[in-house]
Amino acid sequence: MMELIIGLLSGAVGGNVAGGLMKNLSLGTLGNTIAGVVGGGLGAKILGMLGAGGMAAGGGMDVGAIVGQVASGGVGGGVLLAVVGMVKKMMAK
Repeated sequence: MMELIIGLLSGAVGGNVAGGLMKNLSLGTLGNTIAGVVGGGLGAKILGMLGAGGMAAGGGMDVGAIVGQVASGGVGGGVLLAVVGMVKKMMAK
């Protein structure tokens, strides 16, 4: 459960960072946050299904596992924001 929470929070941050870096794909602060949370949750779930969850397997919360969860959530949030931003941009044409 903790890995999912970390994934969601880092996904929100990742979505907003990606929106700030890619202004043309940004969905606004709320849209970036929502896309980031969904992407971070998906990233955390996928990582957990692949067995790389770390925290669940080891039974503890070591620094490496937390960093992995933050990275996967942040990247998942940023990637989903980019995909949704590109789809929105294509539909506007």
